[in-house]
Amino acid sequence: MTVLETVSPPNSGPPRHVHRDADETFVVLSGDVQFWLEGETFTRGPGQAVFVPRGKGHTFRVVGGEPSRSIVILTPGRFEGFFREMAEGRFRIPEDMPAVVDSAARFQLTFTGPPLGAQ
Repeated sequence: MTVLETVSPPNSGPPRHVHRDADETFVVLSGDVQFWLEGETFTRGPGQAVFVPRGKGHTFRVVGGEPSRSIVILTPGRFEGFFREMAEGRFRIPEDMPAVVDSAARFQLTFTGPPLGAQ
């Protein structure tokens, strides 16, 4: 399994995506996070969790004025390599999207749409 602690600034979140080979669980430690999961939108705050089964489209966005801190668990593991490549390459979304997409493919991640709240 991969277990990560993440800190995300207000109004941030990734493009809509699918993990083809891993389940993902978010445990929100601080801040409020709006999730989109297969067409359903809902918000979770401190002490709440969200389970995203592999193969399901999802994304999230930090709402409110404070950053969000979460524990993210992916099973099985190996996905930490994606974050390592993102950091080593200093890749940014959306500026470096071709490199991000290339790295994502190596870790069974497919982007399927825009970030939550984007038009």
